[in-house]
Formats: sequence, structure tokens, C-alpha cells
Amino acid sequence: MGDRVAQPRDIGYLLEPGGCLRGRLRVPGDKSISHRAIMLAAIADGDTEISGFLEGADALATLTAFRRMGVRIEGPTGGEVRVAGVGMHGLSAPEEPLDMGNSGTSMRLLAGLLCGQSFPVTLIGDASLSKRPMRRVTEPLARMGARIETTATGTAPLELSPVSRLRGIDYVLPVASAQVKSSLLLAGLYAEGETCVTEPAPTRDHTERMLTAFGHPVRRQGSRICLTGGGRLSGCRLQVPADISSAAFFLVGATLASGSDVTLEGVGMNPTRIGVINILRAMGADIELIERPNAGGEPVADLRVRHAPLRGIRIPVDQVPLAIDELPVILIAAACAEGETLLTGAEELRVKESDRIQVMADGLGRLGVEARPRPDGMWIRGMPDGLLARHDSDQIPVIHAHGDHRIAMSFAMAALRAGTPIEIRDCANVETSFPGFVTLAAAAGLRIRETGA
Repeated sequence: MGDRVAQPRDIGYLLEPGGCLRGRLRVPGDKSISHRAIMLAAIADGDTEISGFLEGADALATLTAFRRMGVRIEGPTGGEVRVAGVGMHGLSAPEEPLDMGNSGTSMRLLAGLLCGQSFPVTLIGDASLSKRPMRRVTEPLARMGARIETTATGTAPLELSPVSRLRGIDYVLPVASAQVKSSLLLAGLYAEGETCVTEPAPTRDHTERMLTAFGHPVRRQGSRICLTGGGRLSGCRLQVPADISSAAFFLVGATLASGSDVTLEGVGMNPTRIGVINILRAMGADIELIERPNAGGEPVADLRVRHAPLRGIRIPVDQVPLAIDELPVILIAAACAEGETLLTGAEELRVKESDRIQVMADGLGRLGVEARPRPDGMWIRGMPDGLLARHDSDQIPVIHAHGDHRIAMSFAMAALRAGTPIEIRDCANVETSFPGFVTLAAAAGLRIRETGA
């Protein structure tokens, strides 16, 4: 691939109503794990072989960034990547800013990993990423001694300048965030002394697990995670499991559509990521877990899901951080459930690729669903008889995804319970996390086709 992150073209989806989902499916590799695998492999001593790597735009932005910093990377070819690690201090200065595209994970984690390097570097992103808040990362990194300049509003570009040293800190996260936690731990690799992060609620722990796989000790005491700087990482073999965030769309779709029976193969079952399963089961979903051997230190299972009627619930607040990326499609499930669903404690959705609370409420409203946004969530009255089941207008409802991949895929699954075709616009960024989504979904039974401008 070339050095530049490809800019997505303007595409949309047109969905015919009804149908069901059937078959054995393998969704792409886990995006969060793919990012971290490239980052740690690059600064390890020796080669790392990665299988199951997600070949989507976000993960490729991370891969391209390390190529620009002098790391030799072969692939990806069919999910296989070989990284020739340069060691903790072997990265070199890129000739131009590193373009993170639409990837907030890339930008926030690299801010931590690169703030202790001996060279300046600038991190840039697309229009959407350039609006997302970065002070949640840059401010605690500054307490470690990092020098990072942002815009006046605390957004990208991030301009990192070299410093004489970083120092470990003991930081209590004000809001549960795996990205902030991971950024500080990666900076802690280059800091003097111990870096500790305390989280108010459990978040995904892929960074801690992967650091251990690369031979760097990480200590956890309850909600407090610590590591000591000055160590080294050793190259290894890593297998990336299928992404539970991508599997979630098919979990919901198969649950909603009568006659569905889908098995999702080799899905990562990290206990900090299974909130979507816990929430859907509480709503009445029929999801069976068939355990498989661990992959790269991560628990894995096949998931069999069949149609089941759902009931509205008050989504447990302790499950929200464990399902933060899957909440948009969970709201689609709520829209088709019997009774009311209340989501609270999810203010983080306001600062994702879009304001996911408002965008979901707007889209559900166009499908005839009574959905009331709240500052930290949403109230929904479900329509168990179907969305727009008695639609008598000649106009097809149009959903605006606002360039947010999870919004686009979530509303695609809503068509399984709709009484009318649905058009979804601004879907190009689906390729950032789920390349081949339309092809796989259509093969499983979703009546979807891509449209282009």
C-alpha cells in the first residue's frame, strides 16, 4: 500500500425491508487489538508475526504511521503481517505529519507512545477526527512532562516536541476510557519510575494483555493498573480474534429477524468487551457461546444467535463501558423491543465519530420510533410490530450516518424489521472498521446494496 491513507468516496446504502440472516460468518479482526499489535510490535526487539489483522482504514492508518517512522512491515496479505521491530528507541522522525484519517484510537494512543521519543512529530486527521476532544489525553500526558500543542479548542492537529524525560504519574481517570488509559500506559514505557492509572469502571484491557504477551510486566490491583518504565518488549506471534463490535450488528440483526440462525466464528470474548451480549441477553436474546482456544491471550468463542422476541429494559450502567461501541446497534434492538428502554451513563457517545446520541435519536425518529435523547443516553418506546409497518408515503425514509460507520451499520440492520425500504447516506467510513460489510451482510440475507455518487 502507499504512504497516504486513502480518502473514502461518497457512498450510501439502499435496503429493502424484511428478510432474515442465516449461515456461518467470520467478521473482520478486532480493530482495537489490531492497532495495539502494530504499535507494540514496532517498538519490540525482533520480529512479530500477526494473523487476523483488520485491513480497514483505521488500522492501516496506524500501520502506515510506523512505516513512515522507519519500521519495516510486510503485508497485510490476507490478514497476515510481519513487523520487524526496531526496539524502544529505534523509531525515526517522519518526513511529514502522520495522518490518522478517521481513527481516534490511532491518534490518542500514538500521542502517548510518541511523546517520549527524541524527535518532533505532528499527528493530523480527517475533518471528523479533527473535531474530537484530545485534552483528555494531552492534559495527563503533560503532567508526565510531555509537550503537546493542540488547537485552541483542544483538538487535532497534535504537535509533539521532544523532552529530556518523562516521569511516571498516578492518575485517576475522571471518565472511564480505554484510549486514555492506554495512552498513559504507553507513555509510561518511556517514563522514569512507575505509571499507574485508576479507572472508575472497567474498560477494555487489550493494552495490558498485549504488553504481557510482549514480555513487559503489568500489575493490576483492583481498578488500578501500573507499569514501570525503562523495560523492553520482545517480538512474538499474535492472532487477532474476530471483532465483537463487528459481530454485534449480526447479533442484533439475527435476533430481530424471524427465521434467523447465524453462527459468528472466532469472536473475541474479552470480559471487558462483552457488554453487548449481557445487555441483549437481558432483553431476551438467544445467544449461545461455544468456547474456543485463546488467541493472543484473548478468550475466543463461536456465537450462535437465533431470532427471539425482545423486551425493553433499563440498561445496567455497569454494562455501558463494556458496550460503548455497540450501543448504537443496541438502540436498534430497543426500538424493536416490547416496552420501554432507558440508556443512561453513556455521555461518551456524544464525542465519538458523531454525536451518537443525537444522530441515533434523529434516525429512529425517521423510522417512526419515539426516541428521546438525554444528556447521557436515551429513552425509547419500542415498536415490536415493526418499524414503519404501516408506511403509506411514497417517500423512502433517509437516514444520515454523518460519516459514522457504526451508525450506518446499525440502521442497516433496522431494515430487517422495517415496512419500507430505507436509504442510508454518508456510509463510506464503514470501511474503516468493517471492510466487506455489504458483501458479507448480503450473503447472510440482508437486502442491501451500495449506492454511489
